[in-house]
Amino acid sequence: MTDISAQLDAIIAAHQEREGSLLPILHDVQRACGCISEEAIRHIAHALNLSRAEVSGVVGFYHDFRRAPAPLPVIKLCRAEACQARGGDALARWAEEAAAGRVAIETVYCLGLCSVGPSAMIGDEVHARLDPETLAQLIESAA
Repeated sequence: MTDISAQLDAIIAAHQEREGSLLPILHDVQRACGCISEEAIRHIAHALNLSRAEVSGVVGFYHDFRRAPAPLPVIKLCRAEACQARGGDALARWAEEAAAGRVAIETVYCLGLCSVGPSAMIGDEVHARLDPETLAQLIESAA
C-alpha cells in the first residue's frame, strides 16, 4: 500500500458512513493532495462501490476539482453582479496586473458575501471588502 493509498483510506473512512459521501471525500482529497489524480479516482470508486466513470464525472462536473496540482497559488475573485457594483471589475483588472504571473487569478461567480464585496477566496479562506491595498496583501501572502 502506497502512502497515498493510506491517506485516501483515512479520508474515505472519515466519511464512508455518511450519505452522499463522495463530495466531502473529493474535497478532502483535493485539500490533502492538491488534486484528484487518476489513482485517487480509482481508489475512491473501488471503496465506494462506484464506477470510475461516476467518480470521474463528478470531478469533471465541478470546476473546483483539479486532476493535476495547480501550477500557481490560486486566488478566486468574485465577479458576480454585487461585487461588480462595488468596483469588482476594476479590481479584477488591477489584480491581473498585480499578480504578474506569481499567482493565478480565477473568476468565480458569488462567494456569498454580496453585502461586503468585492470578495476573494484563497483555499478555504474568504476575504471581503477588498480594495487594491488589501488585495495586494493577499497576492503577496499567496505568492
